[in-house]
Amino acid sequence: MLFAKAKKSIDLIDKFLNCVDQSLLLFKEGVKNYLYNNTENFNNNILALADCEIESDKLRREIEKTLYLQSLMPQIRGDIMRLLEEMDNIIDHSKKNLFQFDVEMPHIPANLIPDFIQLTQISVSAAESVIPAAKSYFSEPANVNEKIHRVYFYEKEVDLLADIIRRKIFREMPDLKLSEKFHLRYFTLHIENISDTAEKVADLLSIMAIKRIV
Repeated sequence: MLFAKAKKSIDLIDKFLNCVDQSLLLFKEGVKNYLYNNTENFNNNILALADCEIESDKLRREIEKTLYLQSLMPQIRGDIMRLLEEMDNIIDHSKKNLFQFDVEMPHIPANLIPDFIQLTQISVSAAESVIPAAKSYFSEPANVNEKIHRVYFYEKEVDLLADIIRRKIFREMPDLKLSEKFHLRYFTLHIENISDTAEKVADLLSIMAIKRIV
């Protein structure tokens, strides 16, 4: 009943989560376009991500305003706002990381391109997996933990693949300068950061779900 009365807030939260999803799609496409030198599409991805960040910030303010004006869900209002803040970090990191590709223009050797694409896909999959889990919190909190196990699975896969890439960079590519190797490692960490942020959201959702159930 409580959540039924808060339909407007939940509808806004749903739009916010769709923004998170869109930012992840743009990040994934942006990295791919950068790696394959699709400059125009890459630039469009950056612009669209910036717009997505603006829209998500606007929605967050509207959600906060609605929650307080309606005086609904006061016992979990703080948890909801913290969840939105953590989810917003996914958008922020997606935009900042894609901007770093544009600013620093790292040279990715051709034989590493498939690895970087796979790393991006898995890292984004981790973040994408928290979205249905977050939506479940408002409708079926008992199902949250069932959904977030994918986040932890993908996050571990990202760690494993990133380690393989770094070993390949430092042990199997003697023609690269040390500075180039450091640069590649740096961008590997950028991509990993998306799944790490998703893991933090999953940890928070797990605690929030338990508090709703008990």
